[in-house]
Amino acid sequence: MAMTSVLVANRGEIACRVFHTCRRLGVATVAVFSDADAASPHVAEADSAVRLPGNAPADTYLRGDLIIDAAKRAGADAVHPGYGFLSENADFARAVREAGLTWIGPSPESIELMGSKIAAKERMAAVGVPIFTNLDPASVAEADFPVLVKASAGGGGRGMRVVRDVGELAAAVDSAAAEALSAFGSGAVFCEPYLQNAHHIEVQLMADRHGTVWAVGERECSLQRRHQKVVEEAPAPLVERIGPALRERLFEAARSGAKAIGYEGAGTFEFLVSENGDVRFLEMNTRLQVEHPVTEATTGLDLVELQLRVADGEALGPEPPKTRGHAIEVRLYAEDPANDYRPQTGVLRRFELEGAQFQGPSGRGGLRVDAGFASGSHVSPYYDAMLAKVIAYAPTRGEAARILRGALLRAKVHGLVTNRELLANILAEPEFLEGKTDTGYLDRIGLDTLAAPVADAQAIALSALAAAVADAKANQVANPVLAALPTGWRNLPSQLVQKAFITADGQEIAVRYRFERGRLLAPEHPDVALLDVRLGSGAAAHEVLFEAGGVLRRFAVSCAAADGGHDVFDVDSPLGPVALRRKPAFTDPADQIVAGSLIAPMPGSVIKLGAQVGERVRAGQPILWLEAMKMQHAVNSPADGTLVELDVAVGDQVNQGAMLARVEETNPAEEAGTQKRSTQ
Repeated sequence: MAMTSVLVANRGEIACRVFHTCRRLGVATVAVFSDADAASPHVAEADSAVRLPGNAPADTYLRGDLIIDAAKRAGADAVHPGYGFLSENADFARAVREAGLTWIGPSPESIELMGSKIAAKERMAAVGVPIFTNLDPASVAEADFPVLVKASAGGGGRGMRVVRDVGELAAAVDSAAAEALSAFGSGAVFCEPYLQNAHHIEVQLMADRHGTVWAVGERECSLQRRHQKVVEEAPAPLVERIGPALRERLFEAARSGAKAIGYEGAGTFEFLVSENGDVRFLEMNTRLQVEHPVTEATTGLDLVELQLRVADGEALGPEPPKTRGHAIEVRLYAEDPANDYRPQTGVLRRFELEGAQFQGPSGRGGLRVDAGFASGSHVSPYYDAMLAKVIAYAPTRGEAARILRGALLRAKVHGLVTNRELLANILAEPEFLEGKTDTGYLDRIGLDTLAAPVADAQAIALSALAAAVADAKANQVANPVLAALPTGWRNLPSQLVQKAFITADGQEIAVRYRFERGRLLAPEHPDVALLDVRLGSGAAAHEVLFEAGGVLRRFAVSCAAADGGHDVFDVDSPLGPVALRRKPAFTDPADQIVAGSLIAPMPGSVIKLGAQVGERVRAGQPILWLEAMKMQHAVNSPADGTLVELDVAVGDQVNQGAMLARVEETNPAEEAGTQKRSTQ
């Protein structure tokens, strides 16, 4: 291999992923990083790293000139773009080549052609690939609804909106264009027919410059939130049901499309497929996909290695390897699914996923974790909220789902709300296990079911008791006078100790207990006996052993200080993870929120205002929009009333919890009187 040093023009887990293969091949690595990413694992994993001053993507990872300069200064002779950011930017690919560096990706001409979804569909239709008809947003007719507004120059769910009524179209086009401009540098959008319950199937391609094009298996990526994939798997359950004829149609369409544009490198053809096997081309991604590990698991290939070899001029073999077994990948996000997938920011106090040695199709299987964060990492508002991809491979789909769910539930994820339990619930849900995973799955099953905590009320109560006991033991040991006495020792019977905790969803849970001659007495848990408390040191968790109803239960209790100074507890057990914070004894007047206040749900930038002071507003009406993690989030009025206070302007950067505006709620009787007078 001629290349000696590769700069990855990206961040997080994909940078770490590329570095892994480069190290195995003896190729040096160079990272680039923004100020917010200075302590990111991808910086530590590279042989050398170059700072990109600033935080916003437009100032850092979207600055092709800075990245090329970094490659030259660090002595890199090749650039791998990862995915997102500049990975599908033809001008950047061209500039890399003009700088005398090897571009690990397709030609700028291929990126240019397929980067415009409108032009790509026209070219694919010309070679017989079935497509959806593009619709000009200005000429969408009533009969065309529902439609999907899409960004022409990007992907990943950004710049996409489902519109079901003509009255919603203009606003959806505007917001999609603004989001696309921020994420991809182009605000061009178009519309296409929207199919509610289709299957999202994609074909992995690998092509060399000698004319060989491999179709390296298909993946199903139908489980999506906000048009972003959450669960991906290979092979596709729908294709397995329908049979080899559908697979060959998909492969042939992808190969013929790639050959028509002289494609080179890794790429993906994406299709929507109906339940009966009707196929329509969506788009081509001229890069490596986030979900590429499931293909690697079922084929034994290293797709990043193939990218490097193809870019170096090497030829592929005549045929790709056959696929074996089944692989499932989930995307672990720092977000709250129960609250409209609200992204989370802050310190990831602990982040541990148990991982056995991963084996491809030659072995029984196992677990793989591709992570861009580690214990102690800070999740910022500037970039995508994905913490890691967790992948399981096994001989059968059911085994892979079981391995993956077990790994998620055993993981230690402390400090931020994540979608971990949503993913675990999906992997055990009957329709998922039957392979009925179309794009309407999440809406059909519902977040009330899928986002519910794995721990039930009894498990939460036991976890709170374990936290209280561990806290008491730790406090006793910290006091030199009491340390020599048994836990809770008194020479006379005592009153019950009462401790109150707040759960992650805001529920209060009270714990009452006392120790009597070393024995735990908890009135709400008469069948619970405390067997042991083992205190951890440093960051290690305390361990509490209960016997409950004749069953030994083991709880790992981690304690830390929250931002407000109140203790927080993360309790991990086979009953499900439980996050608690100690209820403060007194309420700080500064923490009290005036009725009708709109509080920033996350750090972000104010990008648009929906009302002005003095205007009448309705419950649910957007008052302003924040941009965080490259997505737009509306902040809505909590009630009908008047906007009496607006504390921000467009362009302001706000912190989570900041006061944004206040709506003075209308008295229903006064509203009725006003309406009556206005009609007289």
